[in-house]
Amino acid sequence: MDISGLSLVELIDLQKRIPAEIKRREAKEKNALLGRVKKMVADHGFSLEDLLVDKGSSKAKTRAPVKVKYRHPKDASLTWTGRGRTPKWVEQWKTSGGKLEQLLVSN
Repeated sequence: MDISGLSLVELIDLQKRIPAEIKRREAKEKNALLGRVKKMVADHGFSLEDLLVDKGSSKAKTRAPVKVKYRHPKDASLTWTGRGRTPKWVEQWKTSGGKLEQLLVSN
């Protein structure tokens, strides 16, 4: 389509109509594709739902809670598993001359 001969008003009008036309055509193509897919699936003896329903294989696995590895000697509520970022209280302990081994929880 050669738009070089269109006036500014015609170009603005065209610009306004394009998004709606794109949506209309996308919907039309999606529906046509869905119809073809449903026919293909039915030809093989399945329904579309048979293919799309997951039989539970993607359930998130529940992880066991990680055991506490370090505990503050004076405040038992301050704990750390040893994973992730080092808590501030552990950093303060080490800065004040304490050793990480002193915080180990005996199992």
